Amino acid sequence: MVERGAFVSLDGVGVRAATLSRIMASFDRDGSGPFSFERELANQGYKVVAGVDEAGRGPLAGPVVAGVVVLPLDCDHRQFKDSKKLSKKARENLFALLQTMKISMGIGLASPEEIDEINILQASLLAMKRAVESLPHPADYLLVDGKFSVPISLPQQTLVKGESKSSSIAAASIIAKVTRDRLMAQYHEQFPQYNFLRHKGYPTAEHRQLIEKFGPCVIHRKTFKRVREFVRG
Repeated sequence: MVERGAFVSLDGVGVRAATLSRIMASFDRDGSGPFSFERELANQGYKVVAGVDEAGRGPLAGPVVAGVVVLPLDCDHRQFKDSKKLSKKARENLFALLQTMKISMGIGLASPEEIDEINILQASLLAMKRAVESLPHPADYLLVDGKFSVPISLPQQTLVKGESKSSSIAAASIIAKVTRDRLMAQYHEQFPQYNFLRHKGYPTAEHRQLIEKFGPCVIHRKTFKRVREFVRG
């Protein structure tokens, strides 16, 4: 943590830490920062604004997992960034931080069977719906990553590349990603021949070769290309 009065560098320009905090906070107040949507909605009277995101649309195996997070207006939201741009260690640390903050958050998932039955888009939206419904304190507005609304009777706004536009969505992406990675690590214990610990079910060359060698297991998405060709029976 930077001490009050210390000098820090902002694009090579030395400024005092207190000044930097005011500059960063102004990015939200003027509508240009990653917490501007949340602040504007709070100004409109919404008290529980939740960010929603998913992880696991692209893999050939495992569930799709959604996370939902309600960040307090007075938190340091700048530390929450798109999970895909963070290292594994950074994601784990932020996941632990979110847990210690004792904020309202939830998880939802859709199984490989559901993905095969209703398609990955609908399954992703279903996982988001389940995540929102799992919140200990109901949300009154949703900020949703992507182009499609969550099938639930709540006011909401979709944001393409929402992880870079909303800290709440970014925090939700961290919850979803860490949770899914941990689930895939558990599946690795059950099905070590597929090496899920390494690729988390994504269609790497190694994973595709292992599917061809061993055939799909129960958590593979049987309707996905590069899996369905090897479904037996």
